[in-house]
Amino acid sequence: MVNSYFSDCKYLALVVCCIAILISFLLGQWLHSTTVVLLILQLSIVFVALNYSSRMVYSAAIFEAIAFNFLHTAPRYSLQMFHIADVINLAVFIAVAFCTSELAKRYRTQQSNLKQVQLRNQILLSVSHDLRTPLAGIIGNLSTLKRYYSQLTQQQVTELLDSATVESHRLHHYIENLLHATKLQHGEIQMVKHVESVVDVLTNAMERLGDRRSKVHVTVKIGQTSTLMSTALLEQAIFNVLDNAVIYSFDRQPVEVSVYRTHHHLAIDVFNQCDGFKPEMANQVFNLFYSEKKLKNADSGIGLGLCVAKGIVEAHQGSMHCQAVNGGCLISLTLPCYEQGENE
Repeated sequence: MVNSYFSDCKYLALVVCCIAILISFLLGQWLHSTTVVLLILQLSIVFVALNYSSRMVYSAAIFEAIAFNFLHTAPRYSLQMFHIADVINLAVFIAVAFCTSELAKRYRTQQSNLKQVQLRNQILLSVSHDLRTPLAGIIGNLSTLKRYYSQLTQQQVTELLDSATVESHRLHHYIENLLHATKLQHGEIQMVKHVESVVDVLTNAMERLGDRRSKVHVTVKIGQTSTLMSTALLEQAIFNVLDNAVIYSFDRQPVEVSVYRTHHHLAIDVFNQCDGFKPEMANQVFNLFYSEKKLKNADSGIGLGLCVAKGIVEAHQGSMHCQAVNGGCLISLTLPCYEQGENE
């Protein structure tokens, strides 16, 4: 799979090739230079090679070679060639196109390997720096409980166990996000989808917030909220968004959640009021390991939550966006609605 923004546009390669053929035809008529024509066509092949698969490159090269033969070689507007120079030029063009494809493939492989190395290094740094906090809390609470158990009241024992449990859930949450982030980066996320209600999944995600659940206010504006989903993964995504919103919101301000329908999609808006969220941050919050600790004096984790959430939502053919609104942060999730008769 080509890791490129352009690879999502199925027909962009064809459009680029057609534009290149048109430009080369106009320049050919003006300059009467075969070299210029072939350079323009070759440039479009480079673009296709950097953003699409080898099969697409080969198809584009053959398509442009036929166009070159038809438009620029004698006799014009036919698929015949009588001059040996034209045959050589066309053969060189195809050979260079194929070589470009192989070089681009190697380049993408090297870039992928480099990203994996960078990801591993980031994970190691984050694990060593951030995961030790909940782990230290668990060890400290349990060590205190073991050493001074006979001297502690029942209330103190309960408090230590509750604190260790909270830190354990926190550690589990971090590790789950690390695993999901790694799978998403490597394209190894696997989903078994079923038709479920988004509201039910949202409710389960809120349950995981524990005592913080009371801070989340939900408004459901539609009756039909079903979609085809991997329940566990989507719950993790929604929980990550809610957890992030609760962490950064003002203490006495609720997190507002709205569920509604727009065209053929279900939408979930999560809004929280917070201090210091700037419009330019909206483009960064989904970056891997991004964590804006300046927004609030709280432990914001290792900056994986929203990155993982976006990856999971996009794996469900949905989208996720963030924007600064009215002194706060609005995160919008959209998921395709389930229509009766669709294959599960």
